[in-house]
Amino acid sequence: MTEQLGASESRPRKRILFLFSDTGGGHRSATEAMIEALEEEFPGRFDTRMVDFFRDYYPSPLRFAPEIYPPMSRLPQAWGFTFKAFDSRGRARAVTQISYPYVRRGARRLLHENPADLIVSVHPLVNTHLMRAMRHSPRPFITVVTDLVSAHALWYDRRADLVVVPTQEAKESAIGFGIAEGNLRVIGLPVAARFSHPQVDRERWRARMGWRSDLPVILLVGGGDGMGPLKRVAKAINDARLDATLVVVCGRNAELKADLEAVDWRMPAHIYGFTTQMPQFMAASDMLVTKAGPGTISEAFISGLPLALYARLPGQEDGNVRYVEQLRAGVWTPRPREVVDAVRRWVEDPDARAAASAASRRAAKPDAARQIARLIADQVGVTS
Repeated sequence: MTEQLGASESRPRKRILFLFSDTGGGHRSATEAMIEALEEEFPGRFDTRMVDFFRDYYPSPLRFAPEIYPPMSRLPQAWGFTFKAFDSRGRARAVTQISYPYVRRGARRLLHENPADLIVSVHPLVNTHLMRAMRHSPRPFITVVTDLVSAHALWYDRRADLVVVPTQEAKESAIGFGIAEGNLRVIGLPVAARFSHPQVDRERWRARMGWRSDLPVILLVGGGDGMGPLKRVAKAINDARLDATLVVVCGRNAELKADLEAVDWRMPAHIYGFTTQMPQFMAASDMLVTKAGPGTISEAFISGLPLALYARLPGQEDGNVRYVEQLRAGVWTPRPREVVDAVRRWVEDPDARAAASAASRRAAKPDAARQIARLIADQVGVTS
C-alpha cells in the first residue's frame, strides 16, 4: 500500500494554463469553477495557472480592456453594433489577421513564460491569436465557451482540439461557424460547487439576515459592479407595495448602495454591497431579478429561481433571453413596470412561482465544471 501511494505521489503534475480576462465577471468565475473541480476530481494531480492575457501580456490600449469593459457595457447600442458587425467567419478572420501583428510579441511571450501541457481558454479574443502564435510548437488547446447561446464567431477556431459549449443552441451556432461536430461537447457552463451545495438552512439564514420568514423574497442583483437600472427597478418594486421582502445586492457600486439605503421603503428591504455569499442569497430567495448574464442565469437555474431579466447586452445576450423564456424559467422584463408585473404574479400565485422554479431546475447543469475537469484530465492522460 505504501509503495502504491509513493508511486502515485511521484507522478509529475500536469500543467494547465487557463486564459481569461476580467472583462465581466463570468470569465474569472468559470475558470475558478474548473480549477476547483480539477482539484476535487483529481486531488494533487494538476498545477493550474490563470492568466489575464489582456492585462498581463497584450500591448496598450488592449491591456486596459478590464477597465474599459464596464463603461462600454453601459452603451448597449454601441456594444450591439460592434458585436454584430464582426459576427461572421469572414469578418472574424479579418479582425484576427489585422490584429495579430500587434499582439504577436505578447502572445509569444505568454506561451514562453507559461509552459503547459494543455491550454484552456474561456475568452473569445485570445483563441486565434494563441493558436497562430504556437503554429510551430503546438500544444493541446480547449475552448470553453462562456456565452450561453449567442456565442460570437471569434470564439471559434477550427484548430482547437475541443470546443465545449453550454447549450445545444450554442453547438448549432458553432457548427455554423465551421467547428466539426466531433470536436464539440455540450456540457454546460462551469459554476462553482457552492451553488449546488450552499449548505444553508433557508429559515435559519433568513433569521440570521433579518429577512421575514413569512414572505417570499425577491432578490435583485446587477453583477459585481452593480450595473444596469437597479435603482429604477428597486423603486418600482417598492412603489408596488408587494407583500414580499426585497433584497438588493449592489455589488461594488457604493453610490447605488447609499442611494437605496436612503429610500423610504414601504416593504421589508435589505441593501447589500459586494458579497461572496451569493449561493446563500440565492438559496434563501424565491425569485431573481437580474440582467441576462450567462453566469448568473446558470447559477439561478441550479438554485431553482424564476428569473425576471431586466437588461441584456445586445447581440451577446439576446439568445440568453430567448433561452430562458423558451424554457419557461423566466420572462423578459425590460421596463420596471414589467418587472413589477412578473414578480407580483410570482408573489401572489405560488403555483406559478413553483412552475417557473421547476422549469429553472430542469435547465440546471450543476455538474458541468466536474465534467469539464474530467475532459481536461482525459486530454492529458490523467486518470483517477
